[in-house]
This record gives sequence, C-alpha cells and structure tokens, in this order.
Amino acid sequence: MKPAIFTALGLMALLTACHKSPERAASTELPAAKVRIQTIESKTRTATEEVMGTIRARYRAVLEAKVSGSIEKLPVVLGHSVKSGELLVELDAREIKARLDQALTQREQFGRDTERLRKLLANNAVSRQEFETIESRYRVAVAAVTEAETLLAYTKVIAPFDGVITRKHVEVGDLAAPGKPLLEMEDPRSLRLEADVPEAAISSIVSGAKLPVRIAGVTNELAATVSEIAPAADPNSRTFLVKCELPSGSGARTGQFGRLSVPLGETTALRVPASALTQRGQLEMVFAIVNNRAQMRLVKSGKRVGDEMELLSGVTKGDQVAIENVTVLRDGQAVEVIR
Repeated sequence: MKPAIFTALGLMALLTACHKSPERAASTELPAAKVRIQTIESKTRTATEEVMGTIRARYRAVLEAKVSGSIEKLPVVLGHSVKSGELLVELDAREIKARLDQALTQREQFGRDTERLRKLLANNAVSRQEFETIESRYRVAVAAVTEAETLLAYTKVIAPFDGVITRKHVEVGDLAAPGKPLLEMEDPRSLRLEADVPEAAISSIVSGAKLPVRIAGVTNELAATVSEIAPAADPNSRTFLVKCELPSGSGARTGQFGRLSVPLGETTALRVPASALTQRGQLEMVFAIVNNRAQMRLVKSGKRVGDEMELLSGVTKGDQVAIENVTVLRDGQAVEVIR
C-alpha cells in the first residue's frame, strides 16, 4: 500500500509542477529579446489636486426691455456676431411717440406763455404769482419731454459690447416687458474658467498666479491666470469660487468642462518611462531585468508626469526595467541589453 501511495503523490506533484509553470518553461525556450533598460529613480514633483470647472465668457449679458410693448424688429439670430451699439430689438413705440408729441406741444405753449408773462412782469402788468405759476408749468412740460424721449430710447435694445448672440427668448410679435429676458449674448474672445476650490487647497492659490488647465477637445495644456478669488466660502459646499483667465485663442468654448490643477506641495515617488508600463486585462506590470532575464512585476501606477509614470508599489529604487519591446516579453525570458 505505501509504495502505491508514494507513487500517487509523486505523480500529483509532477502534474502540479507542470500545470504551474508552462509559461515560464516556454519563456526559457524563446530566443533572447533585445531591450533597453533604465534604472528606477525617485523623483520629486509638485503635488496637485484637479478641480472641475466650467468655461464662461468674461463679458456676458441677459438683455431685457425697460418698457412694455410688442416686438416689431428682431434683426439677429443665434450665433450672430454684433458690434457694440448695434440694434438688437425694437419695440412698438407709437404710444410713447404720442406722449412725446403731447409733451412737446405743452412745452412750446408754456414756453411762449412764460416769455410773454416775463415781459409783462417787467412792466408790472401781472403779478409775480401768475408768472411763477406759468413758469412752473413750463418746467413740468420740459420734464415731461425728457421723460418721453427717455422712454422712446428704451424701445430700442442695443448691444452693450461686441459679442455673439447665444440665446433668443422671443420672436417678432411677442410682448416685451421689464424683467422678461429677450436675448443673451457674450464675448467669446475673452474666456475664463470658474471653479469651486475646496477649502483645503484655497491657501495655495494667489491672485495673478498661473495654473495649468486641461480642457476636453483642446490638445495643449493651457496656462490660466488667477484673476478673482472669493473671500468667503460657500456655506453649503465649503468651497471658494476661483476665476482664471484663459489665454486668447485657446480653442475653448463656453459651457465646456475644464480641469484646474491646484498645487498642494512637494511629493516624492518612483518613476519610470511610460513605455516601461504594460497592461494585461486589469493588471499593470513592468519587466525587471535580473541576470539577463525578464522578471514580471505587478505594479500600481500613480500620476503621469510628462513622459514618465509614477509607480506606487511592486518595485524598489534601483531596479532596472525594460523600456522597449515590453509587450512581447514573457516572464523568465532571456534578454539582450542594448546599450
């Protein structure tokens, strides 16, 4: 019985060994791979925290009418570029024009009466009280003309600055009224990122500093200048509103999301060229070169810094790793180091 048991145990051990190491066994039979290597170093960088923000125009306006009236002219459409002072909306002004004509007539009439009584007063032909009464009516008429002229000017809504129409809330024939939005416009040439920065990071931001900004769809990282910092935190989110001016011609558009990198301090981590890192499924790995053979090391990567990746675990300082042909390497495969 005992020889049979030992025979069975030996057979199981042999099968287990064969099952565990087919890849390593196959790797030792592969021809030597030519690779370049680099020593893992510990490097210091500025630690940052990414804060999400929104791209907005520095100059934007919601245009409303100051008087009520139906819309007669609306010569702009969405995306229309307008110049400062250009007519955007014109209201029906017939009622106001009638008031202006009435006020002009009264001003003319009381003006003549005032001049006539002024001459009579000089000859003591009328009392001063009569003259002052007519003069007061003349002043009221003058004020009525000014009021009517002002209201007439309000029937025309003009562009407050050069920009683009971004929204239309009304059409020709609609009734305009104070407090009812008509159009929205903005200047796309002057953009900024508005972000809510956590209270733990706000002390690292100073006005005038340049901070990196990344925007989806924009290839290059942008250098934004901090222009405004809210002096008080939002009591609900405990964040501070920070506004950063983007450089002109950045390619960004209003409404896009941007990522603002806020500096927190210095941090040190192991780094390797990004080409040394390979991924198989959910696993990240590098190949350390030991005695001219590749050893697979499972690692956990951190942030990317330029062309390098930080490694948080799986390797130590001074290890030598392959930085070329890593996708074809196998654990245990012989390598030829290219200098």
